[in-house]
Amino acid sequence: MQGQLLPLGPSEAEQRFMEFHAANPHVYDELLKICRFVRSRGIQRFGIAACFERLRWLKMFETQGDPFLLNNSYRAWYSRLLNSEPGLEGLFEVRSSGADFLDAA
Repeated sequence: MQGQLLPLGPSEAEQRFMEFHAANPHVYDELLKICRFVRSRGIQRFGIAACFERLRWLKMFETQGDPFLLNNSYRAWYSRLLNSEPGLEGLFEVRSSGADFLDAA
């Protein structure tokens, strides 16, 4: 139909993130702890990549069996979710991304 906008669903990448996030709420909880620690040290800006590496480091020694996997593609979504937490606003500088359309609700 010409001239009519069709509603777009989430991209494939966003869908994969949302599924991972729903299945692994502990990942967000651990990232949140790291971010709160960083902010408690007076750091106003930080990198989500450093948080991911810290979490990987911690989980490497705490898990048995399969290695702890955390897809770097999810950093954009996690940085936006974490930036919306009270007290963490603006911790991460974000650039234009497909994650800009994340519905955090």
